[in-house]
Amino acid sequence: MTKSLKPGHEERRKKLFEIAEEFQRRTNKQAPEEGFRVVITGKGGVGKTTITAILARLLARDGYRVLAVDEDPQMNLAHALGVSKEIRDKIVPLNRNLDYIEEKTGARPGTNWGLYFSLTPDVRDVVDRFGVVGPDGVMLLVMGSVVQAAAGCLCPENALLDAVVKYINLRKGEIILMDTQAGLEHFGRALARGFKQAIVLTEPTYNSVQVAVDAARLARQLGIKNVYLVINKVKKDYHVEKVEKILNELGFNDFTTKMVIPYDELVEEYDPEVEVILENPNSPTYRKALELKDILIRYSEPP
Repeated sequence: MTKSLKPGHEERRKKLFEIAEEFQRRTNKQAPEEGFRVVITGKGGVGKTTITAILARLLARDGYRVLAVDEDPQMNLAHALGVSKEIRDKIVPLNRNLDYIEEKTGARPGTNWGLYFSLTPDVRDVVDRFGVVGPDGVMLLVMGSVVQAAAGCLCPENALLDAVVKYINLRKGEIILMDTQAGLEHFGRALARGFKQAIVLTEPTYNSVQVAVDAARLARQLGIKNVYLVINKVKKDYHVEKVEKILNELGFNDFTTKMVIPYDELVEEYDPEVEVILENPNSPTYRKALELKDILIRYSEPP
């Protein structure tokens, strides 16, 4: 039986949709984007946040302007990136304070919306209003988690994040990395539409591979051209063979490339922080992240 919404929840949901619609109305992209967008997905616990944080830091060190978007309700990406606790405690997730959104954009829907926003805002424009800047200059945008368990589906929150992310116009050298919630919700609502690359993480277990396959199929349906399978936390050589066997059983093996990341004690010991991994060139996670970073750059370039 579906729980009824508490007083005020329906009004809040309506407000979220109104703001999202206003962002969508003012999105004005007349020229193709020169930057690129990458969505990171997979079953819960496979290492999405860790990989997102490491890639964001590595790409930023290469001179890219990186916007890391935390769509996971756990909201651990700020911690993983190395944002200080003092700053983390001050982060205002997009779905937590609609008055904050209205204040930062300069108006309420139906009045002078967009007073301080340009019609084609870049990454910095959005982050200056909603986000924070972390180590290596990585910019972070936090969506937030469900405010009340009885609030129903996440449709309003999803609509808002979808509208804000699409509102950004990526210039040359700008990248969006989106760390998603576990499962397939973000694909089901087509949030990842417009992304050209997807990193699908899996552990060498049947359930994890099954979620990865479902995510990869949906990514293809959404027009994501390059889908990379990353088999994470591999302890034994036969684990890779096991994943291949499961892929064959599920009848799907359409990945642009595959990568294996061996089990890394540093990841488990320091989770969710990645600073120690970035400082340790012998870390298998660090070495493979470097390879994955180069793949993202290579496939982002025009043929």
